[in-house]
Amino acid sequence: MPEKIRLQKFLAEAGVASRRKSEELIAEGVVRVNNRTAHIGDSVDPKRDTVTVRGRKVARTSNTYYILLNKPRGYVTTTDDDLGRKCVTELITDVKERIYPVGRLDRASEGALLLTNDGEFANAMMHPSRHVPKTYRVTVRPDVTKDMVTKLSEGIDLDGRMTAPADVHVIDRQEGRCVLEIVLYEGRNRQIRRMCEAVGLEVARLKRTAVGSVRLGTLPVGKYRDLTEKEINSLMVAAGAKKEQTND
Repeated sequence: MPEKIRLQKFLAEAGVASRRKSEELIAEGVVRVNNRTAHIGDSVDPKRDTVTVRGRKVARTSNTYYILLNKPRGYVTTTDDDLGRKCVTELITDVKERIYPVGRLDRASEGALLLTNDGEFANAMMHPSRHVPKTYRVTVRPDVTKDMVTKLSEGIDLDGRMTAPADVHVIDRQEGRCVLEIVLYEGRNRQIRRMCEAVGLEVARLKRTAVGSVRLGTLPVGKYRDLTEKEINSLMVAAGAKKEQTND
């Protein structure tokens, strides 16, 4: 009997995209199985079936990669861009496998960004029901009041829905500007910029300094490193996809 798996799972394990993004590709009609357009719900036999995405054959990868990149400003967090903008994957120069960003970090923002070809890991990090904390250093103008900090911490109404409580601390003040550390426990599109705008603040610079317990540290801008096994495990635990190991 052939061993079949869901098509989106196969695509994720092959490093094409996360499961959710793979489902979007299937829905777009750009995925074909044995030269027939695939549909949501299809299953494939990885050993027998031929799968293509936009005409390119997909094969299961033998190596998995978990990378921390210090994203520079001006790069978009996609694997390719129709507008010709610079993509973060262009910075990863010595990985032959196809990898993709885990989540978003907008073009004007910088800092810690994870990339992988492990669909299960990516899905755990991005699943809406899981909330891996992300830490940001945010330079805003003008100065910040206590009332602003309280509002940002307790939640802001964005599009009719309150943001989750956040940890907000002032870490530096100068005339006409202030530096905040903000820890988010959810991930909406351009969330920090929109939260700050809602209380009358302009974001001059936004840098993600940590994802869960994985910190950017002294990693230079535009450079990257492999995550350690301990870091991978800690992220999976934070996402609720793995139980924390204890020593009896």
